[in-house]
Amino acid sequence: MVAQYNRAAAQKKRAVQEDVYMSDGLDVIVLDDDPGIGEILSELIEGFYTWGEVHSFSEVNKAISFCLNRDIGVAIFVVDVFLGGLSGFSFLDAIDKKYPTAHEDAIIISGNANVDVVNMCLASNVSYLLEKPVKPYALQLAVRAITAKYLDFAKKLIDDPDFAESVARL
Repeated sequence: MVAQYNRAAAQKKRAVQEDVYMSDGLDVIVLDDDPGIGEILSELIEGFYTWGEVHSFSEVNKAISFCLNRDIGVAIFVVDVFLGGLSGFSFLDAIDKKYPTAHEDAIIISGNANVDVVNMCLASNVSYLLEKPVKPYALQLAVRAITAKYLDFAKKLIDDPDFAESVARL
């Protein structure tokens, strides 16, 4: 009952924000060409993630447009390795000007992880690779690891004014 309420509230919130690309937190972008899998992944993430919104896409061009029109260039990406005729890496490449850490902040999902997929991850600086069916705890740990990087950085900015000033000069 609570899970149904949470899903309904999240869907309503997404519908209201569909055309608004502003974020108050670190959002998660889910991209899988199978809408059912994207929805399952989104629901899993919404079950534990509280630092931002979860946006799910099944069409690569819509996901790219959404990402490029946002006001912030940081997010966590959960991306299927094969998106119809494209690769998830192509999606990350398409948005990396706006999101310079897109590859580092990506979790690649594969139905058939093999040496080629692992090598593509390594060459693209992607550290997280999960196989379908995705284990909820593995997804949670990967998302939280990426989130921790940003939370630790934010804490350093708040706690160390000299560090914050040096970052501002960048």
